[in-house]
Amino acid sequence: MSDKKPTLADGLNSPVKYDSNKVPVIPSVPGNEKQKSPEEMAKEFEKLKAKLEDLKKKIVNKHKFVRFLSILPQQMLPLYAEDEAMPKEVEDTKPLLLFMCIPEDNYKDLPKIKPEIIEMIKETKQNIWLIVKTEVDIWSYGLDSKFELIDGISNSFPLHDGGFLGSLRVANIHKALVLRKFEKYITSYVIGGSLVRGVAGKDSDVDTFIIIDDTDVKRMPRLELKEKLRGMIYDYIREASALAGVQNILNVQVYLLTEFWESVKDAQPVMFTFIRDGVPLYDRGTFIPWKLLLKMGRIKPSPEAIDLFMKSGDQTVELVKRRLMDAMVDIYWGILTPTQALLMLAGHAPPEPKIVVSEVKKVLVDREKLMTMKELKILERSVKLYKDYEHGKLTEISGTEIDQLRKDSNEYTKRMKVLKDELELRMREHTVDKIHDEVFTVLKNIFGTKSSDLLVKDLEEQLVKKGKIQKRMLNIAREIADIKKKSKNKKLTHTEQQKISGEGSELLNALTEYAQRKDLVALEKGIIQITSKDRKAELVTTDSGIFVVEKRGIRKISGKRIDNSDAKAFEDALKNTKERLKGKLSQETLDVLKKEFGEFSVEF
Repeated sequence: MSDKKPTLADGLNSPVKYDSNKVPVIPSVPGNEKQKSPEEMAKEFEKLKAKLEDLKKKIVNKHKFVRFLSILPQQMLPLYAEDEAMPKEVEDTKPLLLFMCIPEDNYKDLPKIKPEIIEMIKETKQNIWLIVKTEVDIWSYGLDSKFELIDGISNSFPLHDGGFLGSLRVANIHKALVLRKFEKYITSYVIGGSLVRGVAGKDSDVDTFIIIDDTDVKRMPRLELKEKLRGMIYDYIREASALAGVQNILNVQVYLLTEFWESVKDAQPVMFTFIRDGVPLYDRGTFIPWKLLLKMGRIKPSPEAIDLFMKSGDQTVELVKRRLMDAMVDIYWGILTPTQALLMLAGHAPPEPKIVVSEVKKVLVDREKLMTMKELKILERSVKLYKDYEHGKLTEISGTEIDQLRKDSNEYTKRMKVLKDELELRMREHTVDKIHDEVFTVLKNIFGTKSSDLLVKDLEEQLVKKGKIQKRMLNIAREIADIKKKSKNKKLTHTEQQKISGEGSELLNALTEYAQRKDLVALEKGIIQITSKDRKAELVTTDSGIFVVEKRGIRKISGKRIDNSDAKAFEDALKNTKERLKGKLSQETLDVLKKEFGEFSVEF
């Protein structure tokens, strides 16, 4: 018996990674009667590859709706020959099986489509048998337990694929990996989801579920078996995706046989959907009978399941009420929180919710004139609803009220953002005004009451040029004078306010330090030490009179006598005394002192 010669289709069945644009390496060319060298085979293959590519392009360009186009494995020829009723003489020629999948909607045009493609095939002068099926026909293979035919399609060599073949391939490879390891435990491997319903896109997920037979499990608990098998089954997902070479995500759900049947009995919608839409890629007589029984209306929920579904309706009503109340609470906090933020910005601690309305009215409505009564009423209504809810008075709220609350909340929140900007601008203006007033008050104390421009000029002439303060303080003083005008025009930015606050503090410190030094010098120049036989005192000359300071107290010389005084009067006199480089004591003052102290000496 002569050895069987390798064919192109034999090479196409190699377990290589799926690639819709890749032509596999083949050992020989169909119809070749003798073994050829690798170089000759490569040349023949390149020619055939070009012809297959040309055929693919012609078919796809002519019929753009084609789902996929592929070459079936050669070992599948007997099965497909029987299914297609291929004549024996044609089967003996071992033709290539060209499989074309079209949408169900285009099946009515098959009498026109098939002859056109057959003519295209004849032009290639290759021995090719055309098989045209719809997606429904492919799924019918599974429902008829012709799983080998689906295996052949998923293992076929792709010439063109819009996503269907790749999705089927990754599921079928995963099925093969799982069955190779756990065949005795698996009763059904079913594919479902959008791919079976015909609405899947090129990148859609692939949904499958596996049913594990747990009826004869004795060595371990059923759930433990399920978890162990599920972990291993999930590990195969990565391997299947790598072998298939597609990006589609494979979603696998694992059920125990008893668990699945109990869920069906309890009328769980997911299980009914699986049975209704699912197509078995492998089944040991479990899933297909369920599908037929469901189609016949023989699978009916138990009375307990019916009661459970009725109760779930009541529970849903209560759940909706609860969620509407939760929505009201969320809206309340959505209104309260930004309101408290505004109060904090205005310099107040966030008030308790029960007094927030009165605080907002006092601060933001009456004092700052920012918020209107319309916004206050929105806040008031939200707070009232929440209080009623807390006290158990409000147990239900309608969807209409929630819609109105949500609308009011959106408007309120937008308004709060606007008010925040306005309040921040006011606070910046207030800060700048305060710095301006403090700086120029100190300048007036130093140079006297004058206009801002003259005070800045005095600062330059008497302090900066004489080196008593740093030169850059002059620029800061000018900026503070100018920033006041900018603040009035509402053009002051947060950055400018921060900058002027820092620099203003530096200028104030410098001016205050200078004023204190000046007062100290002036005070020292106005002090005269008096020493008698048993007493010591200081005479302090001020513009409002001469004070005698002793341990026993402070007195003031008034004409020809010495009257009692106090620390406050003494301090006020010092503050109102201008700097003097010279001072004098009258004869009258000396006589009063002699009468009080007797003989005394004077030290300057």
